Amino acid sequence: MDIQHPITENDIASFLANTPDFFERHAEVLATVQLSSPHGNRAVGLQERQAQMLREKIKSLEHRSMDMMRHGGENQLIADKLQRWTMSLLRTTEPSQLPATVVRELQAQFVIPQVAIRLWGLGEQHGASDFTAGVSDDVKTFVASLPTPYVGVNAGFEPVQWLTWPGQAESLALIPLRLSDSDAKTFGVIVLASPDSQRFHAGMGTDFLERIAAIASAGLSRLL
Repeated sequence: MDIQHPITENDIASFLANTPDFFERHAEVLATVQLSSPHGNRAVGLQERQAQMLREKIKSLEHRSMDMMRHGGENQLIADKLQRWTMSLLRTTEPSQLPATVVRELQAQFVIPQVAIRLWGLGEQHGASDFTAGVSDDVKTFVASLPTPYVGVNAGFEPVQWLTWPGQAESLALIPLRLSDSDAKTFGVIVLASPDSQRFHAGMGTDFLERIAAIASAGLSRLL
């Protein structure tokens, strides 16, 4: 043995990996190898330990499969709700009724406690409508600055005052409405509010809300 270069565990592992017939020639070694069990202090044979590891791997794969099936089912439910909401907009023949449909169906399909909508830059015929009232220039500027929907705590945003119960809005989603991805000009905003401070939080994704924004913008563009 080279004393200056003693055999290491890596050397042993490399030897066994490159000498697959070692245990065929020395089968008695397998019978004498004892490993500690992860389920107690007792020692188990190598084959039993391998079987335990295989069972644990199978169990882990089963859990992952169940999680994927559950998430798939949840995504399907959301897709079904989004489809029903979209169909309700398509069935609304009178353009002036679209804002009310957006609000009503968002609350019904997605169980959102409070929803409000405001639009601007519309024709004079909509000037006295509820969905165009009380929108300040500050709100328009703020909404225009949002590249994606805002989700998080209610920090005293002015649009909260459009809700029926402003004091119950602990978390919010503010969804800017734009004509298209290529047209950055905003013409409205949808406000979603919940008394649950975690319903809309800063760490959540906004892909679904952006889809809501795209569909609502396309439908509401009939008012412009």
